[in-house]
Amino acid sequence: MSGNFPGGKPEDRPWQPPSGPPQHGQNQPPQPQWGQNQPWPSEQPANSGAQGWPAYPPGRFPGYQAPPKPGIIPLRPLGLGEILDGAFQACRRNALATFGSAILFQVIVGIITVLLTFGLTGSLATLDPFTASTEQTVGLIASFLSVGSVLILLTSVGVLILQGVLIIPIARAVLNERTGFKALWKLAGRRILPLLGLGAILFLIWTVSITILVVIFVGLAVALEEGSIAIIIVGTLAAVAVAAWLNVKWVMAPAALMLENVGPIAALRRSWTLTTGNWWRTFGILILTAIIVSVITQIVTMPISFLGFGFGSFTTDPASFETGMVQSLPLLLILQSITAIFTAIGFAFQAGVTALLYVDLRIRREGFDIVLLRENEARATGVSHPIPGQSAGQFGHPGSAGPPSRPGP
Repeated sequence: MSGNFPGGKPEDRPWQPPSGPPQHGQNQPPQPQWGQNQPWPSEQPANSGAQGWPAYPPGRFPGYQAPPKPGIIPLRPLGLGEILDGAFQACRRNALATFGSAILFQVIVGIITVLLTFGLTGSLATLDPFTASTEQTVGLIASFLSVGSVLILLTSVGVLILQGVLIIPIARAVLNERTGFKALWKLAGRRILPLLGLGAILFLIWTVSITILVVIFVGLAVALEEGSIAIIIVGTLAAVAVAAWLNVKWVMAPAALMLENVGPIAALRRSWTLTTGNWWRTFGILILTAIIVSVITQIVTMPISFLGFGFGSFTTDPASFETGMVQSLPLLLILQSITAIFTAIGFAFQAGVTALLYVDLRIRREGFDIVLLRENEARATGVSHPIPGQSAGQFGHPGSAGPPSRPGP
């Protein structure tokens, strides 16, 4: 009778364990079904919990072993937090090699920028747009274009070299190896020329592409006049989208060139292969990192910029603009150097994220964690290569018989 049971029929009541140990004939706890996230009988521990249930420490199961973590990351596919934390840890442990190299580059570029624009600023201030001759105007415009081109080229080449060079301390930190400033450039020195070759190829590709695009747009403007505006806007947006897609497809080329000891063309192909099927994830992590670095850098450098503007306005002599510029030049150099330092720190962190993304993509596609694990074991015996991954030919290099396959689940 259901009236004898407050919860309804006996079969509808939830099972309640008996107060004492189970006796013969009493209700027993439901037995686990093997295969439903339960251990096999041979894997059950000797000590069991109350009522016959197996007792495991929280978060640990028989047969489970955490992936090895010899350095800054565990040797398995990485999550976003592990990539960001690993990049920060690698830069912190190798501060002189990572931050030092980036700061040196940014300071040099900042000083060159101030020196090149100093003369142009003075010429622009003394130029009267109403009385200036055509030759003076054209000469000033040509000077601005020349200086801008030099700065863009210098920055692009420097960024490419740094992005490739900084992969070395990040990769070594994966196996808990520290890298000094001198050791970094000694290891990277023989790959500088291939990096420059990669930069020349990318520069040629983008220059030719932009030239063709400009010629097409000019032709449309001449042929269709006002009707070409909509086409040019849509074409520009499409070109920006294609450029972003290609940049992500080729973003791993410097890392592949440095770690796999391949040429520029092969590095571009390797980057294309690694990002296939992972474009959106790679794009999202790179954009998120760029936003984080940009916000932090702006927060730090904006007060410095306002400070420089304020001091510059007070030190400038109204009667002589050139005299004021000369007087404010040391202050501008100091402020530019401070800004370059904080910018370099952000850039080193971005390079670290890109390097760990490269490692993560190789782990996901090629079982690179197995290669790194074997190299870590070899280091314990004193047999190792100074750059991780370059001994992969012993276990399967992308350029040889093929990378090792990851074990199945």
